[in-house]
Amino acid sequence: MMSSSSKSNATDGSEHNFENNTIRIVNCHAEGECGDVIVSGISDIPGDTLWEKSRYIAKDSRLRNYVLQEPRGGVFRHVNLLIKPINPDAAVAFIIMEPEDTPPMSGSNSICVATVALETGIVPITSDIMNFKMESPGGLVDVTAKCNGGKVTQIRVTNVPSFAGDIGVSLEVEGIGSLTVDTAYGGDSFVVVNSEDLGLDITPDNAKQLVEVGMSITQAANEQLKFVHPTNEGFASHFSFCMIAKPIFHDEDGVAISHTAVAIQPGKIDRSPTGTGCSARMALLHAKGQLKKGDKMIGRSIIGSEFRCCIEEELEVAPGVKAIRPSIAGQAWITGTTEHRLHSTDPYPFGYRLTDTWPKKRW
Repeated sequence: MMSSSSKSNATDGSEHNFENNTIRIVNCHAEGECGDVIVSGISDIPGDTLWEKSRYIAKDSRLRNYVLQEPRGGVFRHVNLLIKPINPDAAVAFIIMEPEDTPPMSGSNSICVATVALETGIVPITSDIMNFKMESPGGLVDVTAKCNGGKVTQIRVTNVPSFAGDIGVSLEVEGIGSLTVDTAYGGDSFVVVNSEDLGLDITPDNAKQLVEVGMSITQAANEQLKFVHPTNEGFASHFSFCMIAKPIFHDEDGVAISHTAVAIQPGKIDRSPTGTGCSARMALLHAKGQLKKGDKMIGRSIIGSEFRCCIEEELEVAPGVKAIRPSIAGQAWITGTTEHRLHSTDPYPFGYRLTDTWPKKRW
């Protein structure tokens, strides 16, 4: 099955400045997860706030489809758009475009954006330790970068406030049965399930089964449970991701280790430890009394890559809603550069999807 754009909308490209512009992208990954960065070629996006600009991109969809879908992209790809900050305290502003969603925040993508900004000179490297702020659609985040000889060796992002939702609620999942799950927000919304309840190990060989189960759980959560952000009224009531998590265990120093697989719409496993997922899990562990301010956690991905996480602050995100401000540290690597050009005769200006690699969205 082929979906999305077709020859009938080929002329739309010139109306949105794709045909006449060269879009320059710096290719990057953070701990294994692709997070490319558009550094030039896109004119200003409508909207008074960064959140409104991200909603425009989500609704309009043409830029998303142009860079994310085949023949230029694929379901594995995330692309971030650098734009002029609205908040005067920010050195960089960015909008995240994932295969199906345009989320408020992303840990791996923010690490990619910070790395690209520094290593390409958008934010000049003036010392071995760089501190600056970036503006995401979900809010302002602090960045501390370790640099050596022009290479960024670590990015620590202090994330937006993260908080637990429901803890220990029942969820009926077709083909699986009754599960006990938690819900939380770490820059986006998660439903969290114990991997042992599913009888699945978090290994690369199980990725296909993990993502199929994860999509079923996310669909069930969206049908049976509810998530509402207490301060961002524009955030739709939904769950974006399913986190399949091993029970917490500890290293020789007593640091908690969170080994997870996060299923992303329409059907892929995050290759990184998922920064927003680590934040959501720390919020749950904090709500359960298992972690406190200053405690550390190691987030580990399905491919074994790691984020070093910490609870930096305890706060209230709204009256009566306790939250934490977590930080996530990891490394990103620039892998190349790409220039996209659109010719007027290209029959697929906004790409296409085939279900052999891009599963149909379930809800």
